Amino acid sequence: MERGLQAGHCSPSFDGLGGFRRSLAIQRSSTGRGGDRRLCVVAVARPMGASTASVGEKRGPKVVVVGGGWAGFGAARHLSQEGYDVTLLDAAPNPGGLSAGWQTEQGRTVEAGMKGFWYQYHNIFALARELDIDWPFTEFTRSGFWSPEGLSVEGPVFSQLPKLPTLLGQFVHTTRLFRRVPLADQLTMFNMLYPVVDYDSTQKVYEKYDKMTARELFRQFGISERLYNEFLKPLLLVGLFAPPEEISAAAMIGTMYFYALAHQQDFDICWCKGSVSERLFQPMVESIRAAGGVVQGSRVVVGVDIDSAGTVEGVVVKDTTTDRESRIEADAVILAISIKGMQKLISMNSILATRPEFIKIMNLKGIDVIATRLWFDKLVPTQFPSNVLSGFEQGVGGTFFNLNVLQDEYKDSEGTVIAADFYHSNTLMPRTDADVVKLVKSCLASCEPGFESANVIDSKVLRFYGAVTHFSPGSYESRPSQKTSFDNLYLAGDWVRDVPHGANGLSQERAYVTGLLAANMVIDKLGAGRPATILDVEPDEPHIAALKAVNRGLKSQLEGMGLTSPLI
Repeated sequence: MERGLQAGHCSPSFDGLGGFRRSLAIQRSSTGRGGDRRLCVVAVARPMGASTASVGEKRGPKVVVVGGGWAGFGAARHLSQEGYDVTLLDAAPNPGGLSAGWQTEQGRTVEAGMKGFWYQYHNIFALARELDIDWPFTEFTRSGFWSPEGLSVEGPVFSQLPKLPTLLGQFVHTTRLFRRVPLADQLTMFNMLYPVVDYDSTQKVYEKYDKMTARELFRQFGISERLYNEFLKPLLLVGLFAPPEEISAAAMIGTMYFYALAHQQDFDICWCKGSVSERLFQPMVESIRAAGGVVQGSRVVVGVDIDSAGTVEGVVVKDTTTDRESRIEADAVILAISIKGMQKLISMNSILATRPEFIKIMNLKGIDVIATRLWFDKLVPTQFPSNVLSGFEQGVGGTFFNLNVLQDEYKDSEGTVIAADFYHSNTLMPRTDADVVKLVKSCLASCEPGFESANVIDSKVLRFYGAVTHFSPGSYESRPSQKTSFDNLYLAGDWVRDVPHGANGLSQERAYVTGLLAANMVIDKLGAGRPATILDVEPDEPHIAALKAVNRGLKSQLEGMGLTSPLI
């Protein structure tokens, strides 16, 4: 018996599969604005609590899902609805609930980090409708990009503007919104068209881009220093949580394409009207339980049984409230945990250390994050409900959000409530809570002078070491696929590779989709139930699709002749 996996919450999320005997159901969707979004009907959708298993009916194969969050809850929910005997294990006392979170000294509850929901999050928006809950999302919001010199860029709501072909639409609608970037500098962004078309044309090409840094790519393709410093660097510090010189060029392009470049409206973002835990995770947990699944908190997996044929037979679980251990049999196991959790598992399980895909995971790294929440003694209006901070601390990206505007709980507050997060926060981690709060207030006052005379009456500072995935240059090779060399052990999370879906980067949508894909792999393996239908992102626009097709053909021919492109 191999020992030692802690089934903790996935790290806070800040916003080559193949061989299926059943074809993966991918459907496209049409979209409208905010709560008016229209999605195609999902064939497997049922009312909350519906199950294929009748009361008293024997449940199907046993599946253990380790870790909550979008991936774990998504996998457990679908499998339980398909009649599987599902047990979800999580170290938090109340998986999916805020009682497992944090409180200020005055007893106010705090959720770590703000999570954005982008225009192409079709599956999460569909889930909200399946759960039959009050619509949990705001309308799409405008955003501001700030530096110590003031407002740099304003982000509009693109879906409210006339639709133009991608790249042209983004350029036309934002030209006047760049406050300190001249038109000539903005035009250099069009130089990125070739890398966008080229970066995933073949596997070899992708790996070449992955080994470059984003900073090197911007230089090679003549991106203006002004545009880089005022917009692209701040965007990556809060989008991939590291400076461009520490980010894989391939990961950067894929993320920017998904979030901003594939279609004019992709950059549109909305927010949960309350905590994600209460508005979305708790209903998902209720849905799992109503369908016959078991969700257990305060559970740590301390052992994994794997037979000589490479099949997982069960897990050993420790109840952290009693220190008692018990064994749960399993016909399949899904690990929906963070890189840190996987690395701990690998370090303590010698059989995993014999498999190349697990050994490579040890090369991956995480990025430090600080999440804060501040309560002020008076109302201070802000120009934008969501904001990006850059240049206030060297190498650190930041965001701040006016919760009085975004969350129902604070609509009628007498004072302003601000959530502010810092990414790649290595240099901030040793600072005291008081110093971090002082930094937040200083940044706020630089952007909105009204905060200079406002006093902080309550606050919370949370530190997370190595909390989010670092897509560093060359990291693609070390990231695992969802299907492992153990025939009934699967991985899920936004950090896995080769996901046959357009959601890229560090994405709640990507995490949720990998949970559904892992559930489909279990169904394919064990032969019971229907696979989840998954909504893909909107297809490439015709001009991009045509350019990609031509480039892919050329690159394939060059590789066939043993040649490489001189451009990259």
